[in-house]
Amino acid sequence: METIAMAPVKFTASAVSEIKRLMNEPGFDSAKILRVGVKGGGCSGMTYVLDFDHKTDKDEQYEIEGVPVIIEKAHGIYLMGMEVNWEGGLNSRGFTFNNPNASSTCGCGTSFAV
Repeated sequence: METIAMAPVKFTASAVSEIKRLMNEPGFDSAKILRVGVKGGGCSGMTYVLDFDHKTDKDEQYEIEGVPVIIEKAHGIYLMGMEVNWEGGLNSRGFTFNNPNASSTCGCGTSFAV
């Protein structure tokens, strides 16, 4: 298994904690790795992907704060410098994405344009 030293994305402590909690849930498929990526769509043109998935030959694997992560090689340019956060408050709950490279974002925090 090849691991690249410098991952293009960072996770806050709360995001790491929530991801590790999810990975320790009963019935979690340990054959899957956390995928960070992008896909077309969303109100600003691109949407972030954060899900557990199987590694393909298009992926590079990283280790971020002890969490194995896969990112499709072609997506790295869109994700460089991005920070993933977990907000567990009553008003906003879920993962948020702070991307310094996005030229515009929308209110949902999961869609962006470059």
